[in-house]
Amino acid sequence: MAKLPISIQAMEASCCVTVLPRKKRIVYSSWIWVLTFMIYCSYHLSRKPISVVKNVLHQNCSSLTPPENVNASVDPTWCDWKPFDGANAPTLLSTVDSSFLFAYAFGMFLSGIVAERVDLRLFLSFGMVLSGLFCAMFGLGYILKIHNIGYYIAAQVMCGLVQTTGWPGVVSCLGNWFGKGKRGLIMGIWNSHTSLGNILGTLIAASFVTYNWGLSFIVPGLIIAGLGVVVFFFMVPEPAMVGLPNPNKKMELEGTSSPHTRRRQMVGEFADTSDEERASLMANESPAIYDDKIKVVCVEAQESKEEKAIGFLEALKIPGVIEFSFCLFFAKLVSYTFLYWLPNYILYQTNYGPEESANLSTFFDMGAIIGGIMAGLVSDYTGMPAATCSIMLIAAIPMMYVYQTFCTVSLGINIFLLVVVGILVNGPYSLITTAVSADLGTHQSLNGNAKALATVSAVIDGTGSIGAALGPQIAGPISSYGWQYVFDMLMVSDVLALLLLTRLVLREIQRWRIRRREAAPARL
Repeated sequence: MAKLPISIQAMEASCCVTVLPRKKRIVYSSWIWVLTFMIYCSYHLSRKPISVVKNVLHQNCSSLTPPENVNASVDPTWCDWKPFDGANAPTLLSTVDSSFLFAYAFGMFLSGIVAERVDLRLFLSFGMVLSGLFCAMFGLGYILKIHNIGYYIAAQVMCGLVQTTGWPGVVSCLGNWFGKGKRGLIMGIWNSHTSLGNILGTLIAASFVTYNWGLSFIVPGLIIAGLGVVVFFFMVPEPAMVGLPNPNKKMELEGTSSPHTRRRQMVGEFADTSDEERASLMANESPAIYDDKIKVVCVEAQESKEEKAIGFLEALKIPGVIEFSFCLFFAKLVSYTFLYWLPNYILYQTNYGPEESANLSTFFDMGAIIGGIMAGLVSDYTGMPAATCSIMLIAAIPMMYVYQTFCTVSLGINIFLLVVVGILVNGPYSLITTAVSADLGTHQSLNGNAKALATVSAVIDGTGSIGAALGPQIAGPISSYGWQYVFDMLMVSDVLALLLLTRLVLREIQRWRIRRREAAPARL
């Protein structure tokens, strides 16, 4: 088992020994919820700057006033940053986007397998420090006056690879602390870290973009690296590390109800433990604390004997993993196209400048927060996650057409439509990557094996990330012919995502009808 960080060891030794298990669980689970929220918020915060900065890497220089020392007639691309100063700039910017996204997508499959086999605390902390380093590396291109496209692609590839530590790490950690109960709502609220990170990343990048776009990357890089240090000293990825049972495992102690009898049974079962451990088991403690320790010992013994991290093919055999993975492929394609190109779309369709366009795009992310919570709440209430995703996908298709048509009417209409589109586009994406992934990672077919969360979430998110890589890559060249073609691509993608869920939706409807028939006699 992974070791506790020194800071948590000190806390356990000084003040937590006498705390009742229930209160102790509340304290630790709340802290893990907040910490993992901040962790993934910082991951997205460091991904967002490129969508803001691309508006100054390539601009319409003829519409701007050049400085006194610049002759615009001699250098018509004076406001652009080489090598993004040519007619092929949209393609180059798409390549930069996709360098990160393809590296992220393919690295994710390996990262999930590694996360199941190492200390999640070290896995996340080192990943975050390296993410900060490579994020800042892109911004250093401005300070060091680098104009080589290979440099920026290399920075994005390295950043994409190390950022794969984030999602399997936080989902696995959170899943270890929270059972299935209200997982949809809990994770729906928790998943707002993605949109909040996008919003903060946009605002930070926009505040520097007009006079020093290098800081748009360096500042977010410092934030995620600094938080990685916090993770190193204060993360507790598994409840058993602090003497608490894993909520995803059920361990019933057989025998009499007498706590003294159960103690004797446990000492017999764990006769190979040390004298100090046996003395601890037999110590005069309250039954509640003692019984909880018994459960932890049982869990640890079961883990050491039975649990093994599953592989890629084993993850694919879990019912629903394939359908939700390919659905996420298209759902994430749509979401990430908005993520990477929405500020640019607003810039060219309206009269707003780069900073204003970036700030306006944050309303899409505000809608995404609402959409994630709504999807989780409805999924919890109905027990039908596939149907929940399908309804939102159906509504998103015409709403994207409405936004494309009416976004230029007024600022108020643009904001309203951005929020609605954000709700509908990101609701399914949020639900699949959080509650659905966690549920499938603890599916009953795994027989209680908790060593599958990171692998399953990585398989699903990795497949989705391939779509996320393709969307922006396709959108750049297509936008040269007209933005209406980009929106056509997004609407078709949502239709395909919807079709992939058909079998699961029909199965959920069938189960719902069975439940209604079984409940009918009780109502009578």
